[in-house]
Amino acid sequence: MRLDSHWLASAIGDLGAEHDIYDDDVICDYPQSAERIHGRTNVQAPQSHHPGKPSGFDVKRIQGEGHLWITEYAIAYEGQSACTLSIMELRDCEVVHETRYFASFEAPDWRSQWVQQ
Repeated sequence: MRLDSHWLASAIGDLGAEHDIYDDDVICDYPQSAERIHGRTNVQAPQSHHPGKPSGFDVKRIQGEGHLWITEYAIAYEGQSACTLSIMELRDCEVVHETRYFASFEAPDWRSQWVQQ
């Protein structure tokens, strides 16, 4: 599956292979920071200029069919881990739109009697 190759390339830092899946005119949205990136070159640039390489990358699951795929993964930078969700819309086997959500969350002590860690 093409998504498997994409996420494997992401995990090992192969930026060329990681971005092969994107259409030249892809749009990538980061709702939490209200950023929108236009174009494959611009999507790749922030990652190639990131001051730190991921110290951990773990795909939890990939779910979807046809033109809509969702990947849930965890990524760590400089000791900080974030649960991440990528929603990819494809056309002709290339991503034309991606939305990425990042979350960090500390479980509150008050509910520890009902949950597992």
